[in-house]
Amino acid sequence: MQENARNTIECDVLVVGGGPAGSTVSTLMQRRGLKVLQLEKDHHPRFHIGESLLPANMPILEELGVLEEVRSIGVLKLGADFPEEGDRYYTYRFGFSLGKTPPFAFQVKREDYDQILFRNAQRNGVDAREGVKVDKVEIQPDRSCIAQATVETGEKLTIKSRYLVDASGRDTLLGNALKIKVKNDKHQSAAIFAHFKGVARRPGDEAGNISIYRFDYGWSWFIPLSDGLMSIGCVCFPEYLKKRKGRTAEFLLETLKLMPGAAERTMNAEIVGETRVTGNYSYTCSRMSGPGYVMIGDAFAFVDPVFSSGVYLAMHSGKHAAELVDRILKRPQEEQALQQAFEKRIRRGVRVFSWFIYRFNSPVMRSLFAAPRNWLKVEQGVISMLAGDVFDSGPVMRRLHLFKAIYAATGLVNFRRWRADLRERKRQSASEFSGGTTPVDPR
Repeated sequence: MQENARNTIECDVLVVGGGPAGSTVSTLMQRRGLKVLQLEKDHHPRFHIGESLLPANMPILEELGVLEEVRSIGVLKLGADFPEEGDRYYTYRFGFSLGKTPPFAFQVKREDYDQILFRNAQRNGVDAREGVKVDKVEIQPDRSCIAQATVETGEKLTIKSRYLVDASGRDTLLGNALKIKVKNDKHQSAAIFAHFKGVARRPGDEAGNISIYRFDYGWSWFIPLSDGLMSIGCVCFPEYLKKRKGRTAEFLLETLKLMPGAAERTMNAEIVGETRVTGNYSYTCSRMSGPGYVMIGDAFAFVDPVFSSGVYLAMHSGKHAAELVDRILKRPQEEQALQQAFEKRIRRGVRVFSWFIYRFNSPVMRSLFAAPRNWLKVEQGVISMLAGDVFDSGPVMRRLHLFKAIYAATGLVNFRRWRADLRERKRQSASEFSGGTTPVDPR
């Protein structure tokens, strides 16, 4: 890394963002011998939602060398439970999956988790800096990048890099600059969430599992965390959350009462800290890469947190982007072909999760998840998807295709109900929500 008196830094790769995607790609590129500058606008630890990891995350954490650190801050997660009729629930255990993913994951406080990954990048030699906001990036004709950044002290920096990795999360640095960020026209939601104490946990070895509840206007997550905390959020149709009218905490509590099982578990609970709101977060950029740059994680796309896919997709794309950038810098003439293969892979994983997410709260999906059948190992295929095995397993993909056929056949049997639900989802996807309280939301 070179830095001269005029505050100009030269590096091989500039990584914008200090979250899981940015820290993963930075660490692995630095190990490949590249000089990496990673810039994070905030300071760790900082609050972030998305606290439930997937089993497919575990091999990446092991490769990064932080699995035991994450274990020390996390709550063991062996599966996920979904509601049946009444107050009963069905648990999907990761140990029953078809693929080779580990049979466990962890629930984590993201401020601690993200800090572990960021500090690990520093330990691996990455010039990872906090409190530095990238204001502008320009890709040069030779595909190098010149970026302008501001340190929290007011100092200005100029960065010259051979390549740019946008891991800026929902700030979507390049998506906004290039005007390629597209609101999802198939799915749109808003969320209200907080940390609670005093929430009843599941018994025995299910105590660390994520619980999912449904109600007429969306769904809710219960994620057990350390120190006796429980992360609880409700993902709602935008029209429903508009009724909040500033009554944030009260509205969350009232929404939980719409779900008998959730209401019972929070009967003696209280909110700890701030209740937050975020809206209109479902988007995809029309492209993922171009000459001299690549976008990873939420900087490229975010759909919905229902299957806890966000952190895994971010780290998976970061892992593969490290190899991508290294190969491009060694063989620039192959950039376009390498980028196309990379983008095809990541979009495939996003597409698998998205199909389930778009239909999750439909009557058909409710019935199938509440009463699973392992006919031809279809249930095991769904569990593999829940574990994050959405890229390379042919047996898993075949079961998911079969599940889609079952979904279609079930929908035809109840055609009128299926069509009414589809119309309502399309109507809600066109709705706008503003007034969120997270930094990236419109005020």
